[in-house]
Amino acid sequence: MTPRAADRARYDRATAALDAPLALVDLEAFDANADDLVRRAAGKPIRVASKSVRCRALLERVLGREGFAGVMSFTLAESLWLARAGFEDVLLAYPSADRAGFAELARDPKLAAAVTVMVDDVAQLDLIDAARAGGAEPVRVCLEMDTALSLLGGRVRIGARRSPLRSPAQLAELARSVVRRPGFRLVGLMAYEGHVAGVGDAVAGRPLRSRAVRAMQAAARRELAGRRAAVVGAVRAVAPELEFVNGGGTGSVQHTAAEAAVTEVAAGSGLFVPRLFDDYTSFTGRPAALFAQPVVRRPGVGVVTVLGGGYPASGAAGRDRLPVPYLPEGLRYDPREGPGEVQTPLLGSPADDLRIGDKVWFRHAKAGELCERFESLCLVVGDRVVDTVPTYRGEGRTFL
Repeated sequence: MTPRAADRARYDRATAALDAPLALVDLEAFDANADDLVRRAAGKPIRVASKSVRCRALLERVLGREGFAGVMSFTLAESLWLARAGFEDVLLAYPSADRAGFAELARDPKLAAAVTVMVDDVAQLDLIDAARAGGAEPVRVCLEMDTALSLLGGRVRIGARRSPLRSPAQLAELARSVVRRPGFRLVGLMAYEGHVAGVGDAVAGRPLRSRAVRAMQAAARRELAGRRAAVVGAVRAVAPELEFVNGGGTGSVQHTAAEAAVTEVAAGSGLFVPRLFDDYTSFTGRPAALFAQPVVRRPGVGVVTVLGGGYPASGAAGRDRLPVPYLPEGLRYDPREGPGEVQTPLLGSPADDLRIGDKVWFRHAKAGELCERFESLCLVVGDRVVDTVPTYRGEGRTFL
């Protein structure tokens, strides 16, 4: 029996009394992935990216482990909810226009002490001030710098379009604006190198592309390390009490942690290890999060149909954004249909061994987006479900 076949047998036994659709997290794999992230971070704390987890119970589990500290959230409403629930260090990784949320933040000392918001423009400070509604609590602020690799005099850009601020002078200027402005405290700097942390460099069947990605990422790491150190120096000259400098992601943890200017790294997808993280030379994780769909038809030889399953991930549309049939091994989509809204035909010889009601296990392309489809996660150890915990959706929270 292959390791994957053994996993299928365990998951089928664990959920034998449960009807699909359902989602599970293998806690042994989850914890092993957490240990690997800590090893790669080499002593620097890891801030957990909540968008990649979207389950409070699992956020609490990983933050209870040595080497993890703080949450990186994705909306202000989520940040406030987590802070009210007892999470004491929440960094909002994206600028917000949630005026009601800012009014609540500025009124509540507990929330204001726990939540740090992201800015890269004076206009965002203006929006926060206009939203205060009389709230006088100082708002903790983090600046974000652009990490994109710029080539050929700026004619070629590689990296996500996030902050407009690239140079030490630009970041220092915004830092001065924050420091001079009543009602704000500059406490952090963030730089997320998604073109290094979130792009696989060993894509199966594409050796030339993989070599090109590795060359790009090596150049990007060199350029960013020097520029990030200069930016940190410039910002610290304005705000010597800066509390943290955050960088990186699952695919770049060890490289980012090696930079002296960085005080903490971020990661989240590396806990679940969705299919987009199979194509990396920098680490190998264990798939920890899966979902199951039931077989509901047998249209012919070598074909079964499962209920639903059309759960594409965000990003540029493509086959790599689709979930993949994972267990049993050897199933594939019908290229004329793909994964469907209400049914998905699957082809391959393993189909002939599946019966009506059997489960087919899938892996999602991205991590936390799976939890937007399910209200709960079955937590599995060995061949037993040891707990069932709500996702954000299961707690009635759909922030985006």
